Amino acid sequence: MVERTYRIHIASEMSGVSEGLIRAWERRHGVLKPRRTPSGYRSYTEADIEVLKRLKKLTAEGVAIAEAVALLPQIRREVKAQTADGPLVRKVPQAEQLQAWRAAVMAAAERLDQLAVEQILDEASASLPPVAFFDEVVAPVQRMVGERWHAGTLSIAEEHLVTQASRQRLVALLHGAPRRARFHVVCACLPDEDHELGLLGAALRFRHAGWRVTFLGARTPAEHLGRVVRSTRPDLVAVSAVSDPGAKELRALMARQRAALPTGTPIAVGGSAADAHPEVLSELGLLGARSPEEWSRLLG
Repeated sequence: MVERTYRIHIASEMSGVSEGLIRAWERRHGVLKPRRTPSGYRSYTEADIEVLKRLKKLTAEGVAIAEAVALLPQIRREVKAQTADGPLVRKVPQAEQLQAWRAAVMAAAERLDQLAVEQILDEASASLPPVAFFDEVVAPVQRMVGERWHAGTLSIAEEHLVTQASRQRLVALLHGAPRRARFHVVCACLPDEDHELGLLGAALRFRHAGWRVTFLGARTPAEHLGRVVRSTRPDLVAVSAVSDPGAKELRALMARQRAALPTGTPIAVGGSAADAHPEVLSELGLLGARSPEEWSRLLG
């Protein structure tokens, strides 16, 4: 049987240890040696996650991490014995269940069955950690909706039905996220950008990594963004650019955004337009928010 593994953001939510702290413990103390997927992503077993949980409990009780690390051989023996007695509880459903939720949402949307869409999303949300809910259900469903809308097999009515149901649940998860505040990020869409689900997903990721989030949402004029940033002095501004206006227009839009902000303000850009034109980000000295590696740098 193939052992179930999890990407670092899911391991973080399951263990309660932030992604940055997991990496720090690995780098400084050799706590774990995660496997790597063919794409180079870290992957963690359920035993790894149990080790993280126990280290977190020890440090929460006042044990220094260096002292907790000295107990690792004993912790690993206990985890191994627990695993031998039976599989550890899995908190993230298997791929088949994730796919079933996505397909069910799309089928309900095609029937214009709003209640069914909401019930399926609620079931998935209750079964998954918040960031995993966005990554594994909301984001893939939105891609499917977009593809079918462009292909003409889905109307704006179905798109709005799914988008609004998803948005309501992401906003609720954002408000319910931990409110630790090591850093502060302001999240906003470009002035002509209506699509904010990706930005909500980014805000959720920041909040669960210990950031305070100021969420401005869709269609934020550059001058309004600048006023908020000058007033709140965040550590980072996160901008969503989903609709692709082309490299030339994106360059002009981002140049106006940067000009409206105090000199030296770090700006991270994510979304389909940013994915399509990485050269624009490079030319303007903007940070990316696309790959796990870029997210790791952003989250510190």
